[in-house]
Amino acid sequence: MRKLIILAAATASVLTLGSCATMSEDQCLAGAWGQQGYADGRSGQPASRLDDHTSACAKYGVIPDARSYYSAREDGLRDYCTPSRGFQAGREGSSYANVCPPQLEMDFLPAYRDGQMVYAAEQALSSARSSVSSLGSRAEDLDEKIRAKRSEMRASGLTDEQREQIRDRIGEIRREREGVLRDWRRAQDEVIDAERRLREVQYQLGNRYGRW
Repeated sequence: MRKLIILAAATASVLTLGSCATMSEDQCLAGAWGQQGYADGRSGQPASRLDDHTSACAKYGVIPDARSYYSAREDGLRDYCTPSRGFQAGREGSSYANVCPPQLEMDFLPAYRDGQMVYAAEQALSSARSSVSSLGSRAEDLDEKIRAKRSEMRASGLTDEQREQIRDRIGEIRREREGVLRDWRRAQDEVIDAERRLREVQYQLGNRYGRW
């Protein structure tokens, strides 16, 4: 179960680290490459992020100072590659770009996976609750349709054939409603299971990462 949850979180949490322009004209012209490198390192961006900045700044005739960028990025990575930041990144559903050096990753990665586990449990609960709400609304809509059809059948001037057609339609709606209610009850069970799983995760991690 834990492996499935972590896998789901890993799949759901893949975020694009940069595809559009990564820096504005003002940022490119400012030339604060050390500051940019530190910020990128601290947010866990891969080394290839500088390539994105190079492309973004080329239109302004600006060439990045790679030495300043990468030196400051190393400082940023030291702040990023900590257990607390790893847990935070995993819990937020952020992807990990394998940027931490081995000596830091050995503590970062388990915390990141713990965060992923929390993220998956919270997402599962949110999804189950959303299903309950959606199915409940659908059941109410079908109830309203049944009432409308009953009212329609009481109208004067209808032929026997028309009344029979309305009764058939009411039967169809009722059968659909029964299916929706079955799904609603299953969704309720999923909420209970998801709440229990989240409590298990909370108990398992305890205060390892402080209050979260």
